[in-house]
Amino acid sequence: MFLLFGYGRKQKPLGPGGTRTCPRCHNTTQWTRLREYTQLTIFLVPVLRWGREQFESCGICGAAIAV
Repeated sequence: MFLLFGYGRKQKPLGPGGTRTCPRCHNTTQWTRLREYTQLTIFLVPVLRWGREQFESCGICGAAIAV
């Protein structure tokens, strides 16, 4: 029997976030709001998702802050 499965973290963009100054690169830019979760797939179909988190990411350096 052949079983194809996958396990890992995924990020989904939710749109624009707030405009703020980054604590890492010190630039003021529009940040991006993201949702990150852990996912289990079987035969390329998502079966379970858990550990959902929302955060905003700097558009220049990629630093992230939990929302």
